[in-house]
Amino acid sequence: MTILETKDLKKTYGKGETMVHALDGVSISVEKGEFVAIVGTSGSGKSTLLHMIGGLDFPTSGRVSVDGQELGAMSGDQLTIFRRRNIGFVFQSYNLVPMLNVQENIVLPANLDGRKPQKEYLDEIVETLGLSRLLTRLPSALSGGQQQRTAIARALVSKPAVLLADEPTGNLDSRTSLDVLGLLRTSKEQFHQTIVMITHDEGLAQTADRILHLEDGRIVSWQDKGGVRHGKG
Repeated sequence: MTILETKDLKKTYGKGETMVHALDGVSISVEKGEFVAIVGTSGSGKSTLLHMIGGLDFPTSGRVSVDGQELGAMSGDQLTIFRRRNIGFVFQSYNLVPMLNVQENIVLPANLDGRKPQKEYLDEIVETLGLSRLLTRLPSALSGGQQQRTAIARALVSKPAVLLADEPTGNLDSRTSLDVLGLLRTSKEQFHQTIVMITHDEGLAQTADRILHLEDGRIVSWQDKGGVRHGKG
């Protein structure tokens, strides 16, 4: 079942000779429960693509659909609610609320939506991510890896259709980076979570089921789970 789809996605900035094509006709399809990594150097368009997929920005042309719903067809309020319920975000900078403890940060999206997370599911996430003993701590008392685990738990608690990870290991050392990627993989396998991760690191991307290579705003090649790399298509 296709859970995420983009069709001929384009994003331009400027006009005339100064026009920049941040995205130049990107079409991708992600299946439910799949872990896809999008790899590209700085300026390749990967962050722009993630923002389009997450409904944080709008394409110049083309469309994005998540769980069968076209994001561009929604009003601002509709998109805000849809995003909160269906798209989880994990950022490089963690984006935890400093005055809230770990548990309060995890349940914040559900509380903003006027809902209580399912206790059994919340407990399972907390236990799986190794946060059980940290629930009363403030973010300032956590290591970088612990903060990122909290951010992953927060993204998972609403059972989003898609979890988007934007350079999730960018502020972490190599060992902690591998731990965080392992936790993302666990969330796919244990919670059947669909994940799209962007990274500049080809090695870190190898944990994904499929790797898409982005250059100059275009998908130029892709690598399947068997490690076979395919050319332009």
